[in-house]
Amino acid sequence: MVEDTSLRDDDNDHTDEEKAPSTEDEETGEEITEPADELATLGQRLEEERARAAEYLDGWQRARAELANARKRWERESAQTYSNATADSIARLLPVMDDFERAIETLPDDLNGHSWIDGSLLIFRKLQTILEQQGVVPIAAEPGMSFDPVYHQAITHEPHDSYEAGEIIAEFQKGYKLNDRVVRPALVRVSSGSPAADSESSETIT
Repeated sequence: MVEDTSLRDDDNDHTDEEKAPSTEDEETGEEITEPADELATLGQRLEEERARAAEYLDGWQRARAELANARKRWERESAQTYSNATADSIARLLPVMDDFERAIETLPDDLNGHSWIDGSLLIFRKLQTILEQQGVVPIAAEPGMSFDPVYHQAITHEPHDSYEAGEIIAEFQKGYKLNDRVVRPALVRVSSGSPAADSESSETIT
């Protein structure tokens, strides 16, 4: 009997056509990723890493800003604490300045030029120099100046012929300021206007 080889060849052809291209590695059995899928996976990972890097950068910038703000706040509070301590120390010295000035104003003429007096005046000038070096200056409170409640404190309001209402008549106690900060306001007498105007206003009220 003669075997029909044409049928066998046809069967082989069908078998070859039915075999699909393998997507698995023959040795490991793992699925082989196509190049397009691999690029998509890499792109996705890249976007994830970019998002994570942006998140880290944002956190670092926030932490840096908070640190800078904390440093500025600490420096501001330290400067304020130093200023308060300096102003308090200066305020304690001002009565000594007052005593020196009163003593100098009432100094008898026969004691001028005395070595003891000259030594005391030297101490007073040294104290003045120290305060000036710290930025302490007297507050201007000359007669005729306008009363300023920021720098002046009125101890009396009284009528006066020579000064208009709201003008300083005289300084009772010298005031001082540390740079732009008032350590002690100047105590002053303030004019309430001419006596005639006061009497007219009093008559009008009655």
